[in-house]
Amino acid sequence: MTGFALGVDQEEWCGRLRALSARRLRPLAEKGEPGRVNRPLLAALGEEGLLERVFVSGALELCLLRESLAYGCTEAETALALQGLGAYPVLRAGSPAQRERWLPGVRAGRLVAAFALSEPGAGSDAAALALAAERDGGGPGRAAAGVDGVDGRGWRLTGEKRWISNAPEADFYTVFARTGEGPGAKGVTAFLVPADRPGLSGEALDMLSPHPIGSLAFDGVPVGPEDVLGEPGRGFRVAMDTLNLFRPSVGAFAVGMARAALDATLAHTSGRGAFGGVLADLQAVAHRVAEMATRTEAARLLVYAAAGAYDSGSPEVPRRAAMAKLLATETAQYVVDHAVQLHGAIALQRGHLLEHLYREVRAPRIYEGASEVQRTIIAKELYREVAAR
Repeated sequence: MTGFALGVDQEEWCGRLRALSARRLRPLAEKGEPGRVNRPLLAALGEEGLLERVFVSGALELCLLRESLAYGCTEAETALALQGLGAYPVLRAGSPAQRERWLPGVRAGRLVAAFALSEPGAGSDAAALALAAERDGGGPGRAAAGVDGVDGRGWRLTGEKRWISNAPEADFYTVFARTGEGPGAKGVTAFLVPADRPGLSGEALDMLSPHPIGSLAFDGVPVGPEDVLGEPGRGFRVAMDTLNLFRPSVGAFAVGMARAALDATLAHTSGRGAFGGVLADLQAVAHRVAEMATRTEAARLLVYAAAGAYDSGSPEVPRRAAMAKLLATETAQYVVDHAVQLHGAIALQRGHLLEHLYREVRAPRIYEGASEVQRTIIAKELYREVAAR
């Protein structure tokens, strides 16, 4: 890929993904129950090898995958992304035993993963987590003496997580809790918590979302050293490593929705009769479509640039990832909103593509760091670079 265009092989792959979304994934998504995990859809993603691609792809390939699926089936894109978000910490920071136990099922679409970071009082400020991990005499199935020289004492998790995608239906959760090794982000540990662990319960929240979003209650949930992802007190780094990869691909999800809305608008305005011609003949319409296309292209290129920075190991990843998510999600909101306006009342009819996109496009401006948080990250990185010079 150059700075401005994808290669022929990449374009062909994206075309195949869009066709697959329409042919196989969209019908499965339409059969799903809103607010529930669509396990047949997950199984299909596994059978097609797309869940596997999440764990072996670089950031650019992940962006192309998410953008292409979003164009044809946002539910499939979201199901795939949530598997990656919940299980990527296991891939990067998990022990060989953890990876062997959980990742094959995730890749096959048999096991549902979830990323449990947000809390009632800690959404945008992830370092303000309150879920407490208090030291216990021993972890599940472990003696206090430890195993292989590792401290065998465990913890008890007490508190709440909220707005967790795939909760309460996930089979396991990547949970971030305060173990207190230091203040703020320095005292957070990541744990892999199976859904059947004693003391863990959850309930669904009634949200504007086709997939489940719920809250989790931790009533002295036992976890041991074998459940830690990475090292105690280093969990915030696990979370940020995951978000730095997935933030540009959230932008890719948004770009996929924007491109779908733009293509629908081009088709509609070029064929809809109005005032003795077609809508596209009206300068006000044509100029608005031109603006929609320009913003979409700018967002697409910024997403690809952020993905390229991640794949090359650039130190600019936090800033570029934040820029990509910010511009792409705000652009998608703009494009979908104007697409609805240019379509008129038909776009608000239940089942219409734009009615669907209008509901879907709002959430990405909030999750994995709201737009305001992305602006804060960008500014901090810019001033940090100035100070370094």
